[in-house]
Amino acid sequence: MEFDCYLAKENYYFRYRTGAIILRGKKMLFVKNFLEGYYYMIGGAVHLGETSRDCIEREVFEETGVKCKAIRPGIICENFFSGDRLDERIKDKFCHILEFYYLMEAPEGSAFQEETDTNEELVWIDLDEIDNYDVRPVMLKTKLKEAIDGGHVLHVINDDFHHIIL
Repeated sequence: MEFDCYLAKENYYFRYRTGAIILRGKKMLFVKNFLEGYYYMIGGAVHLGETSRDCIEREVFEETGVKCKAIRPGIICENFFSGDRLDERIKDKFCHILEFYYLMEAPEGSAFQEETDTNEELVWIDLDEIDNYDVRPVMLKTKLKEAIDGGHVLHVINDDFHHIIL
């Protein structure tokens, strides 16, 4: 039995998560949150005893139906935010999520599903138009291109409470 890496105590919620940077030309694949309509990266909680690389490859397959390969980490994000008001797991909680975002390689001609395994819509967003979308964490709007083109791992602190991106 697998157990997600997370802790919940009183009004706090911590989670260890991965995210996928899957590109087709200048477009990147995102999930559209069905509760509040914002966009976030494909991925999910790392299981106890699982590596972040194994996790993202598993999560991408579960959510898209395509076996992608993790090429390299692009961003390590310490993400602080207030829990979604409609998501009962984190409603009104102080959330601290440690996220490893990997650049992924999809097999040539891969046919991605239109919905995730939890029936959320998969959407290709043109990175040149990302400012027109409610993408979370918001730091992705400014850091994605650097992570993709820079060839090195970025460490980013996204603090929605104090509107800080470092």
